[in-house]
Amino acid sequence: MSATKHPPLRGPSLPLAALLLLLAAILALIAPPTRAGGPFAPVAKVNEKVVSGYELDQRARFMQILRAPGDVRELALKALIDERLQVEAAERMGIEATEEMIAQGMEEFAGRANLTAGKFVQMLRSAGVAEETFRDFVRAGILWREVVRTRFAPRVQVSDAEVDRALAMAANPAGLRVLLSEIILPAPPELAAEAERIARRLARIRSFSAFAAAARQYSASRSRDAGGRLPWMPLSNLPPQIRSQILALKPGEVTQPIPIPGGIALFQLRALEEIDAPAPTKVTVDYMRLKLPGRSGEAARKEAARIMARTDTCEDLYGINKGKPEELLERVTKPMAEVAGDEAIALAKLDPNEFSPLLPREGGSVLLMLCARIPELPQEISREEIRKQLANQALAQYAEGFLAELRADAHIEMLGQ
Repeated sequence: MSATKHPPLRGPSLPLAALLLLLAAILALIAPPTRAGGPFAPVAKVNEKVVSGYELDQRARFMQILRAPGDVRELALKALIDERLQVEAAERMGIEATEEMIAQGMEEFAGRANLTAGKFVQMLRSAGVAEETFRDFVRAGILWREVVRTRFAPRVQVSDAEVDRALAMAANPAGLRVLLSEIILPAPPELAAEAERIARRLARIRSFSAFAAAARQYSASRSRDAGGRLPWMPLSNLPPQIRSQILALKPGEVTQPIPIPGGIALFQLRALEEIDAPAPTKVTVDYMRLKLPGRSGEAARKEAARIMARTDTCEDLYGINKGKPEELLERVTKPMAEVAGDEAIALAKLDPNEFSPLLPREGGSVLLMLCARIPELPQEISREEIRKQLANQALAQYAEGFLAELRADAHIEMLGQ
């Protein structure tokens, strides 16, 4: 089909109205499609409340700024729908969030990224996210926490027998080993807030397959390809702060998010069993910490591989570091309870003379090598700490179940997006 030829347009020969109509037609052809009804048109209806296209765009942009993995629009819509249900539950119970509570919540949230609320809001504004978007997000979280606390805290009764059982296991884990899966979420300062939100969602997982899928999607650990699955390890290998959480779990349940430098760790209990060999309840670890300043990514991995190929024992690292600044190599001997989060997690998975994965640090990376584990006398374990762990676990289960009920009972209608 041959193209129809038009005579050349001459501005003076067309009236102004015709020119405006022609311009509008051209713009309609080349402009990107917009959502029907404009940016404030509803994209979902949750009972009598709506989620607008503007809110969805803002929340998706918020997640994108924080580099949330996955489909940010899908995640944003689900979060906004859940928040409508959570806020509605708070309204029915007469629960409100004061301006002081919201301001404190905003400061706390921004502080996880090492920023003040004011600086965090400025950063969001510069990327096109309104302060109200951040404020609404924080307000919904505060209201939901109050709903859960008010509705379920009186129901959470941890018996002395449950505490005694957990204490007995924690105080004398000799003959116990655990089968865990892990997720290590990267959480540099600019991503810390969104990483914590993802971690709280992952902590609600109760399925082995769902946790494995999440590990493959989110985890930065080298166990991710195996769905986060770790081999059997003695319970005493774990630092006490993690051990107490593990002992409060049933198979399939997940720990609360555990902050570590530059990240967040979660563990799922797959199994716990008795073994014949006794294990100490308190352990001092002897290990080497080798700093690789200025190296990260592929360069750090190549250097680590070169070092590992030349090293059989901890003593060999002194020769590796010969001629370099002494402060790059440090031998550390301390109780496991005093080891920093990511180092404790890395060391728990090692046998003597094994290397850890590279641990990111500001300005470079760190490589650990376990030299020995030294058993010590049992430590005193707090009944209140165990009771708190058990109560928090029960409260999280109540909250998850209540939100599922709210979704099931709600009328949720997806409109045009």
